[in-house]
Amino acid sequence: MPIFEYHCNECTTEFEVLQRLSDADTPPKCPSCGALNPTKRFSAFATAGTQKETATDNAT
Repeated sequence: MPIFEYHCNECTTEFEVLQRLSDADTPPKCPSCGALNPTKRFSAFATAGTQKETATDNAT
């Protein structure tokens, strides 16, 4: 399951939700204020491997 990042339009809290792709169109409730209208944010993809491996790969 992917992790989606959200921004609450009511209290400006930034939060993440582990969500099934089939549920991705249903916005979650803000954990801080309970609002039901967060905005989905764009985020970078995570890569497999350790940070050291990634740094070494980028250096070559």
